Amino acid sequence: MRQRPADLDMMTALPLRRGRLFYVMGPSGAGKDSLLAHARAAMPDAVPVVFAHRYITRSGTAGGENHVALSPQEFALRAAHGCFCMAWDSHGHRYGIGIEVEAWRERGLSVVVNGSRAWFPTAAERFPDIIPIAVTVDPAALRTRLERRGRETSAEIEERLTRAAAFTVAHPALITIDNSGPLEVAGAAFVNVLTRD
Repeated sequence: MRQRPADLDMMTALPLRRGRLFYVMGPSGAGKDSLLAHARAAMPDAVPVVFAHRYITRSGTAGGENHVALSPQEFALRAAHGCFCMAWDSHGHRYGIGIEVEAWRERGLSVVVNGSRAWFPTAAERFPDIIPIAVTVDPAALRTRLERRGRETSAEIEERLTRAAAFTVAHPALITIDNSGPLEVAGAAFVNVLTRD
């Protein structure tokens, strides 16, 4: 008789509880992508936390986060067929989070989403149990980071700084991670949030 693989037994076992939904957001230059990458690499194997890939109408070789590249036409087709549980437009691109994250949560996995600050009110309404995580950075450190990466003009940097200063999140479950200092410090705090009961 063939023996059932151990991982198949685990797949059919019912989870003890539904996974949580962490929605991470922050201004451009706050180091959100670096923080997510750090936490992903540092996450203990036994902890049921996964990181959702974003579907973006941007080339897969554009750099930055590890995303799923879609053409605008394919994105629109998937959106029309309800394949996204979250979707928004930003900086000339379309961004989506797949409906698979809900299946993952039903299996007991907590899911970390790289979200949009502007879309958060909609996300909070759609997912009442959402846990928002705001990544913040000191204005002086943010200015330095934006200048070092060299993507924006001086005027664009000033606009980003103004937007960052004006953005606030009001939510009873809000968690703030200060990423003004070493990445390892903010990364440890972030991993602690994702792994605690």
